[in-house]
Amino acid sequence: MDEGDDEVPDFPDLLNEEDVIRDIHINLREVLAELKDLNKEKATGPDGMPALVLKNCANQLAPPLLKIFRKSLSEGKVPSDWKMAQITPIFKKGSKKKPGNYRPVSLTSHVCKILERLLRRHIVNHLEENYLLSVHQHGFVCKKSCQTNLLETFEEWTRSLDNGDSLDVIYLDYRKAFDTVPHKRLIKKLSSYGIKDRPLAWLRDFLSGRRQQVAINNSKSSIGSVTSGVPQGSVLGPILFIIYVNELPSLIKSHMKMFADDAKMYRPIQDSHDTQMLQDDIDTLLDWSKDWLLKFNTEKCKTMHLGVNNPKTDYKVKDCNNIPKVLTVTETEKDLGIHVVNNLKPTFHCQKAANKAMSALKLLRNAFVKFNKKNFKLLYTTYVRPHLDYCWQAVGPFMVQDFTALEKVQRRATKLVPEVRSVPYEERLKRLDLWNMKDRALRGDLIETYKILTGKINVDPKQFFELHQDSVTRGHSLKLKKRRALYRPRLMFFANRVVTPWNDLPQDVVEAGSTNVFKSRLDKYMAAVADG
Repeated sequence: MDEGDDEVPDFPDLLNEEDVIRDIHINLREVLAELKDLNKEKATGPDGMPALVLKNCANQLAPPLLKIFRKSLSEGKVPSDWKMAQITPIFKKGSKKKPGNYRPVSLTSHVCKILERLLRRHIVNHLEENYLLSVHQHGFVCKKSCQTNLLETFEEWTRSLDNGDSLDVIYLDYRKAFDTVPHKRLIKKLSSYGIKDRPLAWLRDFLSGRRQQVAINNSKSSIGSVTSGVPQGSVLGPILFIIYVNELPSLIKSHMKMFADDAKMYRPIQDSHDTQMLQDDIDTLLDWSKDWLLKFNTEKCKTMHLGVNNPKTDYKVKDCNNIPKVLTVTETEKDLGIHVVNNLKPTFHCQKAANKAMSALKLLRNAFVKFNKKNFKLLYTTYVRPHLDYCWQAVGPFMVQDFTALEKVQRRATKLVPEVRSVPYEERLKRLDLWNMKDRALRGDLIETYKILTGKINVDPKQFFELHQDSVTRGHSLKLKKRRALYRPRLMFFANRVVTPWNDLPQDVVEAGSTNVFKSRLDKYMAAVADG
C-alpha cells in the first residue's frame, strides 16, 4: 500500500543496544551448504540461472558468490536483477477464462534466494534468542505448523465447552495481506525489533525498486513496478510479514491464533461483559489496521458461535466507508484446510476429505493403465492418502461413520493392484504394507504425543498433558494422567483419547532418542499387539 507522506506510527525499540544486530557475517561453509541443498527441479528465475547448474558447480561457485554476498551486505545494495520477479499463473479450479481462478506463482533469482536463506537464519535466530516472536504465531516458525495451530486451538475450545462456557470465534481476513505491507512502516518495525545498520540498509534496498512481469508460454507482459508488499516468491517475504503483524495478539484481551496471514480471535462467553470485550478487541484490531495500513477484508471476516446456550451476539466492523456492518455468522468454516463445524464434530470434514481423496484416486486410475505393488504404494501415499489424514490429530475422527468414509477410499484404492485384488481387505493391506485407517490414526496420535513431550515440536506440553505424579504407578516414566471430561468432542479430543494407549506403551518405546527411532519401535510394538 502506498504510504505517501503519511507519518509512520510510533513503535518502541524492544531491545537494549547490546542486543541489537548490526552486522551479519557469512562464511564459505554456509554458502557451500546452501548451494548443495538447492532443489535442482526448481524452475529457473528471470535471471536465467538454473538451480541445477548452481548445485552441480557448488564447489566452484561458492567462493565468488561469497565475495558478492559480502559486498552486497557491506554496501547495503541489492543487484537490480535480484529484484525482478516473473509471475506465472497456475490454474486452480473453475472456468479457465476467469483470471481469479489462477494462482500467481512468483519466480525470483536462485542466487538471491541463497543469500536470503542465510539472512533469514540470522534474523530468526536473533528473534528467537531474544524471545521476540509471538508464541501464538505458527506460520513459517521452526517446529510449528498448521497442526500445532489447530491442536492448540481445539484444545482451548473443547476445554471451554467442557467447562460449560459458550465460545465466540471471529475469523479474520486480510485484504491482499502479503501484497499491501507498507515498506516504511515495515522498516520501522524491523529497526524496533533490533535489526539495525547494515542488515537494515540491505533490507531497505531489497524492498525498494522491485519489478515484476507476467509470463504465459512464450509471451511476456510489460514490466511493472512493485511499490508495496513483501516480495512474493522470496525466502525473506514470510518472516518479514510475520514481524509486521507480530504484536497483534498482545494488543487484545481475547485469545488469538495465527498462521502467517490466517488469524482467528476467540473468547469464552459467560455474560454480556465477555461479548463487549470481544467487540472491543475487534475495534482494537481495526484501529491497528488503519494505523499500519494493512486492511482487513470485512466482507470475508466471519463469526462462529459455539456452545448450546450461546447467546449468539452480533459483532460489528466498520467497512471502507466507516459504516458499521454486522459480521456474517457461519456454522462451517475452512480453517487451515480443516472444515470446522460449530458443534466441533469431525464428520463433515471426514466426508469432504474422503470425497477429495476419491477424486484424486479416480485421476490416478484414469492416468495409469496398470498398477503393481511398488508404483501403487508410491502413488497412493503421495496423491491420495494425504487428503485422508491431513491434520488428523487435530480433527480426531471418532465416530464409526467417519472411519467408514475414510476407509472406503483406501479399500477401493487397494483393489487397483491386480495381484492382491481377490484377497480380503486386511490381507491386501498386509501385502501392500499399509495400515488400516483406525490404526494409522492411533499411530499418528502416539507419534504426535512423543514429539510434544520430548520438545520435537514447539508447543508447551502442559497445555495438553499432565504427567502422572504417583511414583508407584505401574508403567513407563512418561505416564500421563487422564483428565475428566463430559463434552464428547472434548472426551474424544487428542489430549484425552491418546492417554490410555500412550500409557500402555513399553519403556523402550517412549525413551527413544529420536522420532525415527520412536516410529520404528512403535511399529514393531503395534505389529506384535496386532498379531496377539
